[in-house]
Amino acid sequence: MAVNTTPQAPLFTKRALFTLIWPLLLEQTLSVTMGMADTLMVAGVGEAAVSSVSLVDTLNVLIIQILSALATGGAVIASQYLGRRDTENACRSAAQLYSVLGISTVVVGIVCMLLSRPILRGVFGSIDEDVMRFAQQYFLISAVSYPFIGLYNGGAALFRAQGNSRISMLASLVMNVINIAGNALLIYGFGMGVIGAALATLIGRVFAAVFILWQNQNLSNPLRVQELADLKPRSQPIRQILSLGIPSGLENGMFQIGKLCVSSLTSTLGTSAIAANAVANSVSTLANIPGNTMSLAMIPVIGQCLGAGDKKQAKHYSVTLLGIAISGLAIANALVFVLMPEIVTWFNLSAEASVLCTTVVHMFNVASVFFWATSFTLPNALRAGGDAKYTMTVSIISMWLFRVILSYVFVLQFQLGLAGVWLGMFCDWVFRSICFLIRFVRGKWMNHKVI
Repeated sequence: MAVNTTPQAPLFTKRALFTLIWPLLLEQTLSVTMGMADTLMVAGVGEAAVSSVSLVDTLNVLIIQILSALATGGAVIASQYLGRRDTENACRSAAQLYSVLGISTVVVGIVCMLLSRPILRGVFGSIDEDVMRFAQQYFLISAVSYPFIGLYNGGAALFRAQGNSRISMLASLVMNVINIAGNALLIYGFGMGVIGAALATLIGRVFAAVFILWQNQNLSNPLRVQELADLKPRSQPIRQILSLGIPSGLENGMFQIGKLCVSSLTSTLGTSAIAANAVANSVSTLANIPGNTMSLAMIPVIGQCLGAGDKKQAKHYSVTLLGIAISGLAIANALVFVLMPEIVTWFNLSAEASVLCTTVVHMFNVASVFFWATSFTLPNALRAGGDAKYTMTVSIISMWLFRVILSYVFVLQFQLGLAGVWLGMFCDWVFRSICFLIRFVRGKWMNHKVI
């Protein structure tokens, strides 16, 4: 990467950062709050339904996160080309990203539909028959939605890469409103339970994919796919995307597989623990909205800075976005901590599950303020610089050493129950934070040749 040694005007003014960040913040808020509403609606069917949706969603996240890592790789490539003012190669990489995502998500969806029950048994082992029945129904319909959520994630990442987060916000709004309206109609109106929840999610993802692809064809879009021939697989842009996407996919995959191992451990603690864990995961995402928002903002901002060859601005904006993330996390977690006794009453949990849920969320609130941003927001700056192999290595080691092995020790050896699972996760955060901060300060993450 060529380094520009002459002083440059700021690539992102305060107004430009605000224009990028506020739609991302709204998008994350919509996604999380409507996701909680989704859980609340399913909770009306009973704890077995909540447990089944929670378990399958863990598996869904594994698959979607692996595939969406390709979207991150494509966004990094596109943002660096845009920073270099090379729109021709930026468009070429965007078209290839859609092709890669389209093919890979269709293949994975078909495999999951054909092998749904063996996959569920292999991952979750022996669970109550009611939970398994609901889980298989939900998983089959979820698999149909993979191509649509893949195309949506790819399109949204490309719009963010050019600093236009408003489109991804609108697509998220469309998807989530349809999901909630569909839940109300199918779960309560037609009494379809878990199947209704899955169908509502599918319909929302279809509309989001159609919307994002339609917006891609706007003539003012610098990453527009101009001809169908542009979608024909080409080796060079695909190699560039995969050079970042594969390490990120392995990282996401191993991370989610580790979480599945922990979910298997959680499932041995009983239905109350599974339900409490599901609700705690849902509520904790609410407190993480500021951190997730800044994670998304890191890719286009740092990618364009490094594409322009300006390391000084890349480091400056990384610190700025990290500071905003930490401040936002402090406020959000404080609010959730205070309101948690009221929030937990919304989910129709048993008394035992409610106590468990409140305890682990309060633990989460404290740990998140100090370690979440440096564990998950900061590494996106490293990825934007092409340092995906380092983040992959740290994440995999930390995940298995602390979140998986230590969780089993806390639960099986020290009999800490569900709290032990979450303590293992917090230890994982501490290790990640130390490694990523050291890497960031040393500056090696900015020396990679991405384009």
